[in-house]
Amino acid sequence: MELFGNPTAMIHRLLVWLPLAIVSLCVHEFAHAATATALGDPTPRSHGRLTLDPRAHLDVFGTLMMLMGPMGWARPVPVDPRYLRGRLGELAVSLAGPASNVLLALVAAVCLKYLNLGDADRAVQTLFFLNIGLAVFNLLPIPPLDGSHLWPVLMPRSWRGAYERMLPWGTIFLLALLLWPGGSGFLESLTRTGALLVWNLVP
Repeated sequence: MELFGNPTAMIHRLLVWLPLAIVSLCVHEFAHAATATALGDPTPRSHGRLTLDPRAHLDVFGTLMMLMGPMGWARPVPVDPRYLRGRLGELAVSLAGPASNVLLALVAAVCLKYLNLGDADRAVQTLFFLNIGLAVFNLLPIPPLDGSHLWPVLMPRSWRGAYERMLPWGTIFLLALLLWPGGSGFLESLTRTGALLVWNLVP
């Protein structure tokens, strides 16, 4: 891998990218937990997930994957939809994670546009693009990603039957996307588009 042949890239990944990825993933999972708790579900609190402590959220293999490559993950927050208040409670919980990443990206964009960051500039750029990537990836309409709860609400009713029949195969579709030679380019294109949209939100 190019990463291991490039000491500068490896140092950046260990000292900058990996810590920022861990923070961003923990904020993402905490947002799910806090939203579910606010809507009446005691499950995240009872499982110790209403916290920003990385030990409560990180998956060992998912963290290793963040070190080795561009992808990684944390443990999903357990949610019981029966407790959620309101018809759109589950949708709100699902959107909370990507929304938290967009918020972190907006904060990074403000810092990049209005502050003289000096040596910290590259780290803040990493934070910006990392969180855009997390938001875009999690909004894909593939189970078990957060987007699989959003798109059925938005799509025409006539499409929902076919979509629901696809749900059990979500993990296979996701692996196919990640292993597909053009998958990384597709995700990078979506991330660039998302980054441009968020960047332009900051005057």
